[in-house]
Amino acid sequence: MRGWLRADGRKGIRNVVAVAYLVECAHHVAREIVWPMREQDVHLIGFPGCFPNPYAATVMERIGTHPNVGAVLLISLGCESFNRDRLEAAVRASGRPCHTLVIQKSGGTRATIERGRAMVAEMRAELDRQQPVPMALDELVVATICGGSDATSGLTANPAMGRAFDHLVAAGATCIFEETGELIGCEVAMAERAATPELGRAIEESVAKAARYYATLGYGSFAPGNADGGLTTIEEKSMGAYAKSGASPIVGLIKPGDVPPTGGLYLLDVVPDGDVRFGFPNISDNAEIVELISCGAHVTLFSTGRGSVVGSAIAPVIKVCANPETYRRMPDDMDVDAGRILEGRGTLDTVGQEVFDLIQRVAAGEKTKSEAMGHQEFILTYKQFEPIGPACLPARAA
Repeated sequence: MRGWLRADGRKGIRNVVAVAYLVECAHHVAREIVWPMREQDVHLIGFPGCFPNPYAATVMERIGTHPNVGAVLLISLGCESFNRDRLEAAVRASGRPCHTLVIQKSGGTRATIERGRAMVAEMRAELDRQQPVPMALDELVVATICGGSDATSGLTANPAMGRAFDHLVAAGATCIFEETGELIGCEVAMAERAATPELGRAIEESVAKAARYYATLGYGSFAPGNADGGLTTIEEKSMGAYAKSGASPIVGLIKPGDVPPTGGLYLLDVVPDGDVRFGFPNISDNAEIVELISCGAHVTLFSTGRGSVVGSAIAPVIKVCANPETYRRMPDDMDVDAGRILEGRGTLDTVGQEVFDLIQRVAAGEKTKSEAMGHQEFILTYKQFEPIGPACLPARAA
């Protein structure tokens, strides 16, 4: 594998120029800046809200200083509440080039687009002159998520990805699985795998919080397509989601924007803290991928039985297809055919090894199917989180 060395010692498997809008009113201008260079590792990200939100500010800072990002251009309308100066300062402090264009001060739409494209071209040229360095497995951060799940997801793709996670953890890599709202009923099993009793209790509390949150909302992370695909209850979906964590000990519990301090397996709690508020949580695969990336994930494993097609800005997404019929119907969108396990053409171990090998090739530069087709989805909305407690991280990292 190879990566681009950053000032903080981390390495990125991609070298992206991120163009970030800081309010929805700046979205069009930012998108127009990116469009002509969208196939040159120039990616569009952003936050649409005008009301300030510490969670969104933290996630944007973590994305702007993510190891896969080499330079950043911020696009501000000028009157939004987002603290653009603080974000630019954070990105610059990380050693990356960062510039801000304020549409109201730059002459409006056309002038800002023209200036932005020139700035991005300059940054892209600078990054293209950089040379990658060797990168080891223990420097890699890999995340996992499931979406468009059906009854095959928990039988093939999820446990196969769990096997890949076990290989990665054994090699010293960092692995992150989520989400607590799709792990209801599995909290005791996860607590038993926790590195410490205190961490086990924190995991149980995080799942209990998710159950209360969804009970208040009146719905959970269970879509009509899940039922059409053969899933019957949230508990059944939870068991399948749990399988993607593998069998390694759980060393930490983190929240969006928390970067794991050591290798090992971490659970990401994505359900907001506090009372239920309008718009919280945004139950969306892409929003959760962004949260995983904000924790430093270089690449995300995405299992799907029904057939999700999404990718992501900043970090590649590897699609592991659980259902053989879906794979035959949508081969251009799927990276791995885990559904062949159901037809006797593979085993959990062989498919898990295939996923593990593919992660390393993607980290070495091979494009995933979603990357090759230009998928660069990015969603960031409002949430609220309290800081994690001292029992949530490995003791040796304290």
